[in-house]
Amino acid sequence: MSGRQATAGAGTGAASGALAGFSEPTASWFRAAFAEPTAAQAQAWAAIRNGDHALVVAPTGSGKTLAAFLWAIDKLASEPAPAPAQRCRVLYISPLKALAVDIERNLRSPLAGVAQAMRRLGLDEPDIRVGVRTGDTAADERRRIATKPPDILITTPESLFLMLTSRARDVLRGVQTVIIDEVHALAGGKRGAHLALSLERLDALRGVTQGVRGPDSQPRGTSPHGAAGEQLGEQAGSGPNRVRPAQRIGLSATVRPAEEVASFLGGALPVTIAAPPSEKRLDLRIVVPVEDMSDLGSDGGGRPWSTGLDEYGDLAPLPGPAGPDGLTGRG
Repeated sequence: MSGRQATAGAGTGAASGALAGFSEPTASWFRAAFAEPTAAQAQAWAAIRNGDHALVVAPTGSGKTLAAFLWAIDKLASEPAPAPAQRCRVLYISPLKALAVDIERNLRSPLAGVAQAMRRLGLDEPDIRVGVRTGDTAADERRRIATKPPDILITTPESLFLMLTSRARDVLRGVQTVIIDEVHALAGGKRGAHLALSLERLDALRGVTQGVRGPDSQPRGTSPHGAAGEQLGEQAGSGPNRVRPAQRIGLSATVRPAEEVASFLGGALPVTIAAPPSEKRLDLRIVVPVEDMSDLGSDGGGRPWSTGLDEYGDLAPLPGPAGPDGLTGRG
């Protein structure tokens, strides 16, 4: 190893465009893996880069989850690791335990890709650990998280509440980024109210005082100038007792009005909404399974209407055996 560490825009080449602000290893991995950022990613990074609390509203498949995580991963890889007690700096909250497990699995690709890019550039490979804390987490794993905190902790609203009310809360004192997935499923309900209280308790645990909270609670539209981030910076100040609130990034499917979800996400703090226009694209084809619709008999092999349909079998598979949850296991 060379002993060098990646820094955003310095030493290893500066990323530009939508990837501005990323270190070169992270930017190079993204450019190799994807043709270009989606509109949701570009708008999300513009808000996150300026330090704004951000609500990313985009349909499934737009890359909004990667947008939130990639910025956090880049910071973890570029900055020196803090003291072990302050190691957990990214908190991901999912309303579903199954989704939390999927996210852990999906993080492996960008983590491995960024590490490989850093090795290729002769930089120290980061040691980024990921932990999962849900109601299904074994007791020994919970103790491991408490004694050796991961860099990224994946949890649920209920497990976060339990952590904040136990000695395990010390793990959360170093959290800088909070990613809330499927936030639209939480806003307006009892679980959402519970989570809103936990987010405020998290900031209080980190030492955020009332002095950093401003009266402007209105969500803001996406702005390349980061007005909300500038206001937060002014409120946070530079005094030794001023602690900036953890940056909140909410991820939501298309929902209206977005301003209501943003208000839930930020509480008393302003939120930048990244909601690029999205259009549904339909792949519609008309297929005639037989040459003559007046002859609807068999094709001779005992498979009526099979001619011309085999190539579409993978696009619309028949249901398979139902599992214990009623799902077919296909799809």
